Amino acid sequence: MQPEHLELLLTRQMPYGRYQGRVIADLPGDYLGWFAREGFPRGEIGQLLELMYEIDHNNLRSLLDPLRARLRR
Repeated sequence: MQPEHLELLLTRQMPYGRYQGRVIADLPGDYLGWFAREGFPRGEIGQLLELMYEIDHNNLRSLLDPLRARLRR
């Protein structure tokens, strides 16, 4: 994981699918779990989805809150 990936979780939108247009950090855990079971896509989006899955699975979403607040300024 690269530190800049955390910021991308809060700025990059899901480009397709049921949650198209939603920021990756705001995707529901069951959707991320589906990717974990079925396979993450290749490329940057897949890496970000996998990272967000790990954050969600380990109940660490609150770690993104300070960064989220900083980006809102």
